[in-house]
Amino acid sequence: MTPTSVSGSIWRLFWGGRAMRDGTSLGGLEAMIFQLFDRIARLCVAIAGIGLVGLIVIFGWLVFGRYVLNDTPTWVEQVALLLVVWITFLGGAAGVWTRSHLSVDFIRESLPPLIRTPLRWVCAIGVLVFGLFLAWQGGVLAASTWPRVVPMIGISEGYRAVPMAICGACTVLFSLFHLYELTKGGQN
Repeated sequence: MTPTSVSGSIWRLFWGGRAMRDGTSLGGLEAMIFQLFDRIARLCVAIAGIGLVGLIVIFGWLVFGRYVLNDTPTWVEQVALLLVVWITFLGGAAGVWTRSHLSVDFIRESLPPLIRTPLRWVCAIGVLVFGLFLAWQGGVLAASTWPRVVPMIGISEGYRAVPMAICGACTVLFSLFHLYELTKGGQN
């Protein structure tokens, strides 16, 4: 089956090729690292997508329980909060890899190359520093909240901070690759 138009875009998102974003082909170790990071980002999107489906299902159960059974499930709010954190941070990490995160890069890209290139470096380094801070503080928060139990669902409070650390670690890895692309003359 040959992917076309929209389905082709989805096909490339999940089973992407071996080319860098600017069209230059990768070789050897670069290709392996690119594919690894691409798969990590796709895994983040897949987990976030499953979490989103789970969120929809549990809110459906909440409405059904409240209005049909007249018995509101009390655990839904806590599970929803947990899912929202996982969806947000994993989606954010994938957004760093695909460069689809919230940014105002049209201003930077409209500037002359003499100004644009250093700004690309500043932005990439800024995202890297943010990722380091996020990973570090996410780990600290997870460790410090691990002994506490979330009411209603009986799991560790640390599970709410784990995705913050994962997002930070992925952001660092993805930013390092983006910086590497900049050294090769690629666009960031």
